[in-house]
Amino acid sequence: MHVVKKIEIIANSFELSKILDSLDKSNVHGHVVIRNVVGKGLRGTAEDLDMTMLDNVYILAFCMPEHIKPVVENIRPLLNKFGGTCYVSDVMEIRSIKCVASL
Repeated sequence: MHVVKKIEIIANSFELSKILDSLDKSNVHGHVVIRNVVGKGLRGTAEDLDMTMLDNVYILAFCMPEHIKPVVENIRPLLNKFGGTCYVSDVMEIRSIKCVASL
């Protein structure tokens, strides 16, 4: 097991490609996108919006702790400009990291 950073982003679906580009630019190449996310936040409830352009997305990604600084530097300006939120937390990945053993 080893510690990784979990990145959770909730944002407007219209900005999805910019956010994914920023993650890729930060060397975070894997992610999960869940569309049509609804809930209640600081701006009220998103459940009653019928327009697809206003749907929210939930983006889940992971990276090594030493790679989180570029992620924050690239994502923060997008969220400040277009709205949304990002949470970063420490989690444990249980998958083994393959090591090359010298024989």
